[in-house]
Amino acid sequence: MAGKVIRTIGVLTSGGDAPGMNAAIRAVVRTGLGKGLKVRGIRKGYQGLLNEEIIDLSARDVSDTIQRGGTILQTARCEEMRTEDGQQKAAAICKKYGIDGLVVIGGDGSFAGAQKLANLGVNTVGIPGTIDLDIDCTEYTIGFDTAVNTAMEAIDKVRDTSTSHERCSIIEVMGRDAGYLALWCGIANGAERILLPEEHDYDENIIVEDIQENRRRGKKNYIIINAEGIGDSINMAKRIEEATGMETRATIIGHMQRGGSPTCKDRVYASIMGAMAVDLLLEGKSNRVVGYRHGQYVDFDIDEALGMKKMIPPYQYDIAKLLAL
Repeated sequence: MAGKVIRTIGVLTSGGDAPGMNAAIRAVVRTGLGKGLKVRGIRKGYQGLLNEEIIDLSARDVSDTIQRGGTILQTARCEEMRTEDGQQKAAAICKKYGIDGLVVIGGDGSFAGAQKLANLGVNTVGIPGTIDLDIDCTEYTIGFDTAVNTAMEAIDKVRDTSTSHERCSIIEVMGRDAGYLALWCGIANGAERILLPEEHDYDENIIVEDIQENRRRGKKNYIIINAEGIGDSINMAKRIEEATGMETRATIIGHMQRGGSPTCKDRVYASIMGAMAVDLLLEGKSNRVVGYRHGQYVDFDIDEALGMKKMIPPYQYDIAKLLAL
């Protein structure tokens, strides 16, 4: 379908939900309609595409949604989309419903599906929607700002009670493979220690010694931000309490980080990215990912984007450790 005149576009959200996805959906729908296109929403991600859960969307359908967390189109994981048969079926369904271009809002796994559809002739544009901030081609992903603020506020509250009871608190935030939430919260909350999945070789004995040294200096509490990818927070708390004699509690913030009304940043950036995705399709582009770099909204080839690996900036991590002294 490359080079074909775009008349109908589809939009779906895939993978984990993220605050701001609704702002992106709204922007896709209203930009598309404003430019004379028909817009179809696909429920429950690629699984919904394969099940033909496809609806027409009007401007009214996305009214009063920009402030809502989650995704009005819902989302799901889809193993079938990883298979060649599933990809062929998805491309055929797009053709059946006249979908000339598809906007995919999600993370790396979602982009891999968009890449396969592009190779099968479906014009696709991806929008980065993930609270993990783990897509290397962009400095911003939809949902991270809301999620990190939700976690920060929760950690502030835990610190209050940790100080009152003179405790060590281990607070586990999301981030299975990426430690950005943990890093940012560690800096923002003034944590004494940050454990990242990118730094698996941490020494628990050094943490114990640091807690003991802090207590000798008169410090009344100790905060450890632990990324989900490290995990084991409850058992870690037991070991640290046994080794230090300091009451230690684990708090797992969990999926509350995914929910809630998106911040202004997530609403505005997601809206611009949604509009830009439609414009890229109208320009005849395909197999692209919208991103944000150096103060500009840009687009990348999906193949290039998937080939990049995002790492924790060493300077930021060094600053976090220095400020914890």
